[in-house]
Amino acid sequence: MPHQNIAAMDFLLTRRSRPAKTLALPVPDKDEVMQILTAAARSPDHGKLEPWRFIVLKESTLSKLAILAEECALGENLDEDAAAKARKQFDQGHLAIAVIEVQKASDKIPAIEQTYSSGAVCLALLNAALASGWGANWLSGWASHHRAFVEKGFGLKSHERVAGLIYLGTETSKPPERPRPQIETISKWL
Repeated sequence: MPHQNIAAMDFLLTRRSRPAKTLALPVPDKDEVMQILTAAARSPDHGKLEPWRFIVLKESTLSKLAILAEECALGENLDEDAAAKARKQFDQGHLAIAVIEVQKASDKIPAIEQTYSSGAVCLALLNAALASGWGANWLSGWASHHRAFVEKGFGLKSHERVAGLIYLGTETSKPPERPRPQIETISKWL
């Protein structure tokens, strides 16, 4: 029988994201963030392409992004409620990490596998933050898929896109458990 890491398995079976709006100060310092990013970068990466990168967003930058998100939403003629919602996620944050998918030309690694790797990095980053004792939440939202917003706000190039925004902070309330998938109904053994 293989050696089991019981603590790691218990963490994975009970992990729970924390709503971004409930995350408060303090936030991880630079050394703690670097450790979390190091853990996230150990994600599956077929071909060692590293089809992702990180942008650490401090509170002052999140405030600027909030204004830009609202401007972009109003520029797209979204109603005021949608514009306020686009702004709100950035207004509420104290620290976030944008995981940027960077599509790289490859004869061997299809684009979809690079997208999957970027998603794996988002989850690994989320789990590394939670395992480090911080509250964390993976968000995206309208603005993260709006080209003008991501190009102006993050400086993204045409072959890049936001895979996720991982918000980090101190947990202020424990969220209730939510229903989980019934594994028996979504699994098939062949």
